[in-house]
Amino acid sequence: MAQVNWRSINIDALDPESSSNFDLSTLTPAVQPVSSQDVQALSGQIRQLWRGGDAEGALRGALENAPYGADAQSKDSYMQTVTEVLQQVRTADMAPILQRIYTSDGGSELCDVLMKYLYKGMASGASTSNPSKNVTPQATGFSQVQPRNTAEGQGGNMGVFLTWHEKVIEVAGPGSIVRVMSDRRTV
Repeated sequence: MAQVNWRSINIDALDPESSSNFDLSTLTPAVQPVSSQDVQALSGQIRQLWRGGDAEGALRGALENAPYGADAQSKDSYMQTVTEVLQQVRTADMAPILQRIYTSDGGSELCDVLMKYLYKGMASGASTSNPSKNVTPQATGFSQVQPRNTAEGQGGNMGVFLTWHEKVIEVAGPGSIVRVMSDRRTV
């Protein structure tokens, strides 16, 4: 009779209910591919709206048409467009615009998309800061760490993202954060 090493048997492979037999591709939602030309055209339309003074229309258009199926470079250029729109809105106008968007059809989803862009902007702002440039070597052999100037290092965007984040939470509630963190589609 052959000796079987019971410790080397993968029991999960034998169990049809096991998570190892679960197709992980079913967790990722299907998104339509978007070409870089389409993203550029959409960015141009959005910029045209906010140059024309329609900040709410530009923001709504940017959020309704998030290019989930675009390549990374196109998503980054679209992120720049969304950031430009967010920067153009005055602080006093943020809450009324968000309230109108939130109370419209599909408004909760639009606020969630905005929250995705805010987190992406905050993450890209944090990753672009270079901690080594904030350290000044001293003759004593020690280094003096200078305080970070976040407005200079990130073009002032972090303050814009944080202000919008606060307003989105006021309007849509903290559930938006949970929905964004659990959604596998990326902007």
